[in-house]
Amino acid sequence: MSDVTTSGALAEVRIGNRLIGDGHPCFIIAEIGINHNGDIDLARRLISVAVAAGCDAVKFQKRTVDVVYSAEELGKPRESPFGATNGDLKRGLEFGHDEYRLIDRYCREVKMMWFASCWDEKAVDFIDQFDPPCFKIASASLTDDSLLRHTRSKGKPVILSTGMSTLEQIDHALEILGKKDLVLLHACSVYPAYYPELNLRAITSLRERYGLPVGYSGHETGLPSTVASVALGACCIERHITLDRAMWGSDQAASLEPNGIGKIVSYVRIVEQSLGDGVKRVVEREQPIIKKLRRIGANI
Repeated sequence: MSDVTTSGALAEVRIGNRLIGDGHPCFIIAEIGINHNGDIDLARRLISVAVAAGCDAVKFQKRTVDVVYSAEELGKPRESPFGATNGDLKRGLEFGHDEYRLIDRYCREVKMMWFASCWDEKAVDFIDQFDPPCFKIASASLTDDSLLRHTRSKGKPVILSTGMSTLEQIDHALEILGKKDLVLLHACSVYPAYYPELNLRAITSLRERYGLPVGYSGHETGLPSTVASVALGACCIERHITLDRAMWGSDQAASLEPNGIGKIVSYVRIVEQSLGDGVKRVVEREQPIIKKLRRIGANI
């Protein structure tokens, strides 16, 4: 425990050409995840949405289907555009090498960082061939010790989501990952999450406990709580994006449409300007107001 908990100044983490931590602009991730519905053209359009909104990175999800899911689970009946079983759905949502090569090329063209949440070791190896700036570990994988070790072995910065996890489980994950080049994300892993479930003050608790940059991965339907997370110290935010929340797909309802993600970026940048440095002072533009409104002789 002693090498996990800490106090004092927070560490900084460099991802690509960006520093994440106190004093730096919030790193804003547009999570495409599986909202591309297995369609590479839709994936490109979502990347373009993130570019237009001013996001810093886009994120996908990568699974080796036969490793992550049991044969029994894959064989369960489940109707989808891809077939009649859960396996048809899971395989239909997975991009292969050709699709990720196109994603990598397009992101380079539009100067957008991209990376992925990898749900198994083979998926980590697969994404690593594209030299991502970092790896994301999803909340569901926080207790997967083998995946944590394998991800860390790649020598890249790691972003770790902490949804549905206790402090003891987070402590254990950090004992495996270490604290070097690590960003934590507070999250509530309900899609969509209700506002009373978000517990944004946990961002402060995690910052104080671990001395690491802490961000927020939001799955709520609205905007204010995500913007508020930045005022509470979130140095990185992640929100799912979609072209239309009514589209088919399990994550669409908890996602932001183009107008929503654009507002998030704009509002976050306004909040950053508004926070200041915490030193109470009289600004220059207040001086004429003082002369106009203060009563003569009332100076102390």
